[in-house]
Amino acid sequence: MTPDTAVVIPAKDEGARIGPTVVAALALPGVDLVVVVDDGSRDDTGRVARAAGARVVRHSRNRGKSAAMETGAEAVRLLDTAAPRHLLFLDADLGASAATAAALVEPVRAGVADMATAVFVNRVKLGGLGMVVGLSREGVKRATGFEAAQPLNGQRCLTRDAFEAARPLAHGWGVETAMLIDLLRKGFRVVEVEVEMAHRATGTDWKAQLHRARQLRDVARALLARESLMRGAASK
Repeated sequence: MTPDTAVVIPAKDEGARIGPTVVAALALPGVDLVVVVDDGSRDDTGRVARAAGARVVRHSRNRGKSAAMETGAEAVRLLDTAAPRHLLFLDADLGASAATAAALVEPVRAGVADMATAVFVNRVKLGGLGMVVGLSREGVKRATGFEAAQPLNGQRCLTRDAFEAARPLAHGWGVETAMLIDLLRKGFRVVEVEVEMAHRATGTDWKAQLHRARQLRDVARALLARESLMRGAASK
């Protein structure tokens, strides 16, 4: 198969799991490039990713998920030599289950979707109460009518045109919600695809609760920004 897809993996302190994730991503059909964005890690994430075959770009300090996605996509653009590659974004902690991401690339490669997002078939029980997911799901539905099963799922493949249309990306953990809304409202075709992936479950300790609070904040900000834009457009 002619290579047409690059994988971008934002990663922070994932030295224990990034290696198998990169190896599985490099084995995906049509993938000839994996870019890992080491987002201010304090461990050996970058070294392990490079040893596994990835191109590594490092942020000297943690800048957040959306910034890492932007950096990774720009690195791919600079390395594109012919037609722009499709962009497949994966989480760093997928391990060997990243091999099932081929199902996300297929509808984009076939031209039937501009973005394909993952729905995990094997759901791990998370420590949260679903508040952030519910907020995102209702926000996407209110803005577009689209009922997303897992709107916060970070595994997604999209064309370069779709990615550029979604820029500038929303801050931090609001990026997935904002991307869905922005692309759907601009007429891009979005599909959800079931995949048998698995990543590390979020716990219930104070660090996990802080993470959820940040997610809630970023998703709420992304939704408020888009609702303001829609109200402004409606008033003209």
